[in-house]
Amino acid sequence: MTFSIKKAAVLGSGVMGSGIAAHLANVGIPVLLLDIVPKELTKEEMAKGLSLKDKEVRNRMTNLALAKLLKQKPAPLTHKNRLSYISPGNLEDDIEKLSEVDWIIEVVVEKLEVKKKVFEQVDKYRKKGSIVSSNTSGISVEAMAKGRSDDFQKHFLGTHFFNPPRYLKLLEIIPTEKTDNNVLAFMQQFSEDILGKGVVVAKDTPNFIANRIGTYGLLVTVREMLKGGFSIGEVDSITGTLIGRPKSATFRTLDVVGLDTFIHVANNVYEQVEGDEKKVFEVPEFMNKMHENGWLGSKSGQGFYLKQGKDILELNPETLEYAPRKSLKTPGIEMAKQAKGTAQKMKALVYSEDKAGKLLWNIMAPVLAISAQLLGEIADSIVSIDQAMKWGFGWRLGPFETWDAIGVEKSVQKMEEQGIQVPTFVKEMLDAGFTSFYKDVDGRKLYFSNGEYKEILKNPKEIDLKVLKKEGKVLKKNSGANLIDLGDDVLLLEFQSPNNAIGFDIIQMINYAIDEVERNYKGLVIGNQGKNFCVGANLAMILMAAQDDDIFEIDMIVRQFQQAMMKIKYSKKPVAAAPFGMSLGGGAEVCLPCAHIQASMETYIGLVETGVGLIPGGGGNKELYLKLLNEMPDGMADLQKVANRVFETIAMAKVSTSGEEGRENHFLNDQDGISINGDHQLYDAKQAVIALHNQGYIPPARRKIPVTGETGYATLLLGAEAMHLSGYISDHDMKIAKKLAYVIAGGNLPYGTEVEEQYLLDLERQAFLSLIAEPKSQQRMQHMLVKGKPLRN
Repeated sequence: MTFSIKKAAVLGSGVMGSGIAAHLANVGIPVLLLDIVPKELTKEEMAKGLSLKDKEVRNRMTNLALAKLLKQKPAPLTHKNRLSYISPGNLEDDIEKLSEVDWIIEVVVEKLEVKKKVFEQVDKYRKKGSIVSSNTSGISVEAMAKGRSDDFQKHFLGTHFFNPPRYLKLLEIIPTEKTDNNVLAFMQQFSEDILGKGVVVAKDTPNFIANRIGTYGLLVTVREMLKGGFSIGEVDSITGTLIGRPKSATFRTLDVVGLDTFIHVANNVYEQVEGDEKKVFEVPEFMNKMHENGWLGSKSGQGFYLKQGKDILELNPETLEYAPRKSLKTPGIEMAKQAKGTAQKMKALVYSEDKAGKLLWNIMAPVLAISAQLLGEIADSIVSIDQAMKWGFGWRLGPFETWDAIGVEKSVQKMEEQGIQVPTFVKEMLDAGFTSFYKDVDGRKLYFSNGEYKEILKNPKEIDLKVLKKEGKVLKKNSGANLIDLGDDVLLLEFQSPNNAIGFDIIQMINYAIDEVERNYKGLVIGNQGKNFCVGANLAMILMAAQDDDIFEIDMIVRQFQQAMMKIKYSKKPVAAAPFGMSLGGGAEVCLPCAHIQASMETYIGLVETGVGLIPGGGGNKELYLKLLNEMPDGMADLQKVANRVFETIAMAKVSTSGEEGRENHFLNDQDGISINGDHQLYDAKQAVIALHNQGYIPPARRKIPVTGETGYATLLLGAEAMHLSGYISDHDMKIAKKLAYVIAGGNLPYGTEVEEQYLLDLERQAFLSLIAEPKSQQRMQHMLVKGKPLRN
């Protein structure tokens, strides 16, 4: 049977339900959002003269949820217009509409009897063959399905999204014994390709995979903190980025999640497991006291941490009073900081004999042991467990990858010396001569399973640049970039400088890549798999040259960058950019002249140079102006309207908060693509290049550009001058605005004059050079490099 999800329904409009509905809307799936009918009127409803029969009252829950979606931070919606995909309703008046949808997701209160009653109603009204799932975080999926029709049970499973659904990658799918295998296979593929999720199939056990291990690890950490007399801040100082975990580490993570949620999850496991594991899931008394006090974390304004003014205070678990935050400083920590890579940092710290090393070992060893012990019970493979922890909790290395990093033999020996029970399969693996859970063979990654190594099967849309490099696919490299063969006659240009900042080395590689592609290949993708696509030009290098009054060198850099961008634009073979994360300043300028942009859903693109006292210097002003101009019907371009929009976008340093918003801000056009699954982005970009080539790609024709000239310049400055007079912008902001307006207007020319691209590039470069010589611009650049945020001087 072929499945298709064209429309969905979400039952329950709380934070999780509305978040799931928002994510479905983000990917273009219309959603019916239903909740209970209120039993009482609010004061506001009474004042309006409404009754319990009015639709406005009956849909109150879902209407309020939709209103909250527009205010929540981080934003659940990729663009406010996505709200139109969600239709509010209630579980009484609109229950019959369930017959119109292809997927029904239940997200009501975590009580089995309530869920069973909801599913009884769902079973009456759903159409045959529609998929039904529960977003439960711990209630038995099998128990929910009991008593339902055969068709319901064949099409029923658990789909545990992690919060917030837009941003967290993990989706645990939990089939029952009666779930049709075709339904399971479809939901796995649909969730990866359409929802952009990392899917892990879990067993129907308490809290499934990630919450079972993650909650266990957090409680072990709390136990070791109390036993060793460490402070909350000290624990967080070594359980965060130092060991490849999120910056929020342990207790800041708990504050974000909410102590009430965490205690609920912990108690759910506590009530269903036995033995030593049960003891770990017993919530410490001080945390229960915090819960009673309403100290739930971020949502209540205080939890393990309390912000007072600019100071962050930490809770003393013994006295329940707040004190200045502390951090651990030991030789082992310093040694770990010097090590390269997460694996080496972890190994250096976990075996150090100082108090930080002992604490980390006492936290880590039980988590590794329980992860191995639960294999087969919560998931069928070590890969599923590792992926769940990486995608759900933000660990850089999963438990078994961590074990490999610190050395399986060495760690097992230490565990046994300390009386920690090592699961039988781990000892049998070592006895058979296998010393790691994973290994690489001929570019294939293998994992240990049932006495042998098996290949990890990946979606063919996942391109791993690390694997390609190991396979010798790098054609040329320098300190800033690699040129990699993606196969199918397409090359990839990968930035690899610090923060992927653009310098001479990257400019040189761009020029080489275009020449090579034009000679021998179908096209080029510019992309990478770092933290961000590109945060702009090498600001430190430019500032150093400016402070040395070496304007000649800066002029040469800017000229070469502009020429490289023009080379991308007029390449005889198609060039596609694949921006993701921060794609700022020079990063955006690399994208704008490309034949195609394949953004990710989480692409934050913008020309932000005014924040460091400059304007774009690599052609960004011109290209954004052209992007808008080209979207106007022939002969109908309102030049001033276009210039106003470009000026506002650049002067305000607007950064799009998603790929979708990037399209609204005209960094992307309707032909550009957005990859929902970031792991598929390079594949999608490669396919776009091949498609352009097969269509007989012809680069854009060089043409003159109409500008607004003198009158346009005056118009652009009207708003800036009003803001300046009102005190909203400084004298230096006004100076930058004048330079930017002059460049966008095309200088002192009559309205509608057509100019060459090089003329606009020269204006841009001259303005950039004049601003970089300004002391106040240099102060802004210095502040950004040191503090990481803009200075308004």
